[in-house]
Amino acid sequence: MDKKNLKEKIILGLDPGTTVMGYGVLRAHGQKMTLMQFGVIKLAKMDSHALRLKKIFERILSLVDEYHPDEVALEAPFFGKNVQSMLKLGRAQGVAMAAALYRQIPITEYAPRKIKQAVTGNGNSSKEQVAAMLSAMFSLKEAPQFLDATDALAVAVCHHYQGKAITTLGGNDWKSFLKKNPGRIKK
Repeated sequence: MDKKNLKEKIILGLDPGTTVMGYGVLRAHGQKMTLMQFGVIKLAKMDSHALRLKKIFERILSLVDEYHPDEVALEAPFFGKNVQSMLKLGRAQGVAMAAALYRQIPITEYAPRKIKQAVTGNGNSSKEQVAAMLSAMFSLKEAPQFLDATDALAVAVCHHYQGKAITTLGGNDWKSFLKKNPGRIKK
């Protein structure tokens, strides 16, 4: 693939939450990734769940309007024992998705394990291990106060890696993949 034809794209990664929601914005061009912004949306001080959802929608919409991402990637909610917490988390994720869809931006969801695997090589990594790997990857001076921010950044990195693999295949079969990626074969 000709490097001149590689399209630069901006990816907004989101780690949905109802008390703290993480976001990370990357600029990707070929294999190169540049961190544009990452942080959190703090929601804990809001009394009503409905107001939190409204804040999520407004803040995601403002991030979309500020950075103009080409794609949005979200961490899919993991399954927990508390049904009420899962319901609230699902609503937060749905509102974030609605904000992106409102601006016609495609969305992809990733399982937490897949995100950790993409960033650290281990699907069972801790949040701290993910943050440490991202700190090294992007030469961050200090770790963020909330790991939700690095979790969201990890979602964007995972999405970039997934997109890169798809766009560089040339064919949709293993034979084409192996031919174009001989260094990825373990002997």
